[in-house]
Amino acid sequence: MTAKRIAITGGTGFVGRHLAELLRERGHEPVIISRRAGVDVGDVNALARSFARCDAVAHLAGINRELGDQTYPRVHVDGTRNVVDAARRAGVRRIALLSFLRARPACGSPYHESKFAAEEIVRASGLTFAILKCGVIYGRADHLLDHLSHALHTIPLFATVGLRQPPLRPTAVRDVASILCAALVEDRLADQTVAVVGPETLTMRDLATRVGGAIGRTPWIVPMPVAFHRVLACAAEAVMHVPLVSRAQVRMLAEGLTDAAPPADELPDDLKPQTRFTPESIRRGLPPPEPFGCRDLRLSDHCPLVRLMRPCAR
Repeated sequence: MTAKRIAITGGTGFVGRHLAELLRERGHEPVIISRRAGVDVGDVNALARSFARCDAVAHLAGINRELGDQTYPRVHVDGTRNVVDAARRAGVRRIALLSFLRARPACGSPYHESKFAAEEIVRASGLTFAILKCGVIYGRADHLLDHLSHALHTIPLFATVGLRQPPLRPTAVRDVASILCAALVEDRLADQTVAVVGPETLTMRDLATRVGGAIGRTPWIVPMPVAFHRVLACAAEAVMHVPLVSRAQVRMLAEGLTDAAPPADELPDDLKPQTRFTPESIRRGLPPPEPFGCRDLRLSDHCPLVRLMRPCAR
């Protein structure tokens, strides 16, 4: 197969890094586009320059909480519109969008609604598109394994979202990257919106128990009302660089993550995720075994308290 040049917005993020790694393994050239690399999705001219000579664009840039000028409308809606416009200017005719399993309009969640608006922009773009509606994605440098591991190393207590147990189908990030490769490099899934979920239906209790087993910790699991987690998420967003849980994530987990809304196409059998949430797949994605520390807090580096407590930071 001829080597291809694939632009990746959000290329330094969780899924972006794994996609870039897989593309390199398969002999292709990823073009990393991110705010860290000096290109913002708000700058259509910079995007068009970055897309030059690319065969396709993987649009993975997104946020799960709003911070400063990084709002859902700006990143998910305006950013997607800019990516589409830049692709057209650069002559790129294929795009893959990473969306959310339950992204839909008029549901009362700005996160869900903005992700669906991004889908609609891509569907109406005139480009050949593939939209991946994903649920919980896990792997190295994720939020799921990273946060669960650090939380259980801090205190072996885990509060599930809601008094019932909404089901989840966790998906390994390598499986997601493989589907993106099929769409971007092999020209599959043309003009399709597909649901991407893992092979097992589990609960957060199951996830916490399995992660605890993989790190040698037995968690005490306590169901807590959704309202409790909303308050926790507000506090976490206010004081942590990467929140233990965000308000958008509370909404996601409370709904359950097994079925796409609106309904989406099913993946072909050979592209369906096969990686189960086993001790082996968990250990491959685990961070170093450390508790949460001062470094996780959103305190200024100039704050004397941070300098005083820095020895305890991970």
